[in-house]
Amino acid sequence: MKGIEPILDNNRKWVKEQRAADPDFFNRLADGQQPKYLFIGCSDSRVPASAITGTGPGEMFVHRNIANMVVHTDFNMLSVLQYAVEVLGVQDIIVCGHYGCGGVAAAASNKQYGLIDNWLTNIRDVIRVHEMEFLRISDDDLRLRRLVELNVIEQVRNLAKTSIIQNARKTSKPPRLHGLVYDIKEGLLTDLDVEDDMISELNHIYGTSAQQYAAQVVEQETDQSSLTAGKPELTDEQSEPEKPRKGEQRVARQNQQAD
Repeated sequence: MKGIEPILDNNRKWVKEQRAADPDFFNRLADGQQPKYLFIGCSDSRVPASAITGTGPGEMFVHRNIANMVVHTDFNMLSVLQYAVEVLGVQDIIVCGHYGCGGVAAAASNKQYGLIDNWLTNIRDVIRVHEMEFLRISDDDLRLRRLVELNVIEQVRNLAKTSIIQNARKTSKPPRLHGLVYDIKEGLLTDLDVEDDMISELNHIYGTSAQQYAAQVVEQETDQSSLTAGKPELTDEQSEPEKPRKGEQRVARQNQQAD
């Protein structure tokens, strides 16, 4: 067999097996989906979301990209996130990285790769934030493994910054955020225990309270401008004489001494 023939053959075998085990399997899937999870993972072919999590069709909504990134200008990711949260009502959102990630390794190098360099800049920002810890690890393999973990942590943080998640947290059942790392050599997932409320410490910057604070500042400035506008302007005789600048004072003293 060549090309996609093996895929089509495997599909027919899978359908036959599913119908033999459960004749109504595909009818139920066709009625709609109610996944419990959103999986944001790497596009690496060695990290199949459903296989490593033991989930079946209809259980997990999936978005994948190079190095499992949550980028605030990525409308593809944001669309998936909004649909998963606001329409499907997922209960848990997982950012899953993996050791041996080529995207992370490329970001840690000093080489150019072309168009993807623009994407890798987001990972290099993670290195910048954690530069001291990153550089203190002398072993190259351990340094990259730690960068994989740090990248997952920062992507969970990026999730928490989105207006989609912040609005969801105002509801009675907000989704929980998780950071996992998959070890390809072992086949095991590790929970990094990333606290999904970590954004609270920066709420005055990223949270909705920042908008309220900004509104207060604008209101105060407006009130101050109104008060200033209500005061009569001073005439030349009423205004205080302008004090000479320090440089002018120094020149005046020098002229006096010269005299």
